[in-house]
Amino acid sequence: MAVGRVARFDDVRGYGFITPAAGGEDVFVHANDFGDQRHQVRPGLRVEYEVEQGERGLKVATVRIADGPEDGSAATPGREDDGMCDVLTSRQFASEVTEILVQRVPTLTGAQIVQIRQHLTEHARSHCWVDA
Repeated sequence: MAVGRVARFDDVRGYGFITPAAGGEDVFVHANDFGDQRHQVRPGLRVEYEVEQGERGLKVATVRIADGPEDGSAATPGREDDGMCDVLTSRQFASEVTEILVQRVPTLTGAQIVQIRQHLTEHARSHCWVDA
C-alpha cells in the first residue's frame, strides 16, 4: 500500500486528491471510498491506499485512514500530550461545536445546529467534559 496525505477535499462535491508521500501524480479519491469514516476526511490527513488507473487518470482502489502521524507518535501536531484534557465552559464547547458543524455540514439549518449543540452539550456535561 502507498502512503500519502489528503491534499485537498471538497465536502460538498464529495471528492478530493491524495498526494503520495513518495512523490508523483496526485490520486483522485471519492468520499464514498472512506465508507463510514468519510466525515473524518480533511486536508493533511495521512492515508494508506492502493491505486488503479481510471478513465481520467489515477484513482484510489482502496483507502484507509492511517493510525497516526508518519513518525508513529500519537500526539496531535503542534500540541504536547501531557495526558490531561482541557475542560471547556459550556459556552466554549457550544462555540467549538458550532464551528465544526458549519464547516463540515454546511447544509444544516440554524435550528438543526441549535438542537445538535444542545444535545451534545448535555451529553458532555453528563461526562464532565464541560463545566456547568
